[in-house]
Amino acid sequence: MERGQLSQHAVILRGAQIADATGFDSVSLAEVARSFGVRTPSLYGHVRDLAALRDGITVLALGELSARIGEAIAGRSNREALAGFIDAHRTYAAEHPGRWESLQRRAGAEAVNAPEARKVVQATDAVLHGYGITGDARTHAIRIVGAAISGFLNLERVGSFAHSSPGTERSWEELTGSLHFLLVHWHRREEPLKEDPA
Repeated sequence: MERGQLSQHAVILRGAQIADATGFDSVSLAEVARSFGVRTPSLYGHVRDLAALRDGITVLALGELSARIGEAIAGRSNREALAGFIDAHRTYAAEHPGRWESLQRRAGAEAVNAPEARKVVQATDAVLHGYGITGDARTHAIRIVGAAISGFLNLERVGSFAHSSPGTERSWEELTGSLHFLLVHWHRREEPLKEDPA
């Protein structure tokens, strides 16, 4: 690509491709410029700095992920919607590991407030609404579901589950079932536990 063909989207997409190939932490303006055969200053007309490039990758990932989630939950509710929702995260993380990494960090305000971020929130709300979880409770539910998904996928990515059986597919099914059980019984979670009979 010649210098005249550079654009913000092209620069961010190339950064995302580098992230997928060699890890998100490896993304640098110098590496992106090198891949285009230009000098680093040539990129400053398209991205402000490295932070802006990395936030751009995050926004790109959010947009792609929200599209996948939307397709996965369309016409579904409750457990089927939940399964589609979390499976969309897993397939995206597997296919785009660097872009997934870009979502596992504290992003800048531009990324957090981007329309693509709101689309992910809206899709999450759609799943939770099927369980009747609204209002302040949705924040806690979003955090718990997100933590479960990210925790599992990040541990799987680094090989933490590679030395034990059964396989991770079975554990992923258990995760889906456990989250479904939690969300179904969300409004009863503060009830006192009954002691098992002696």
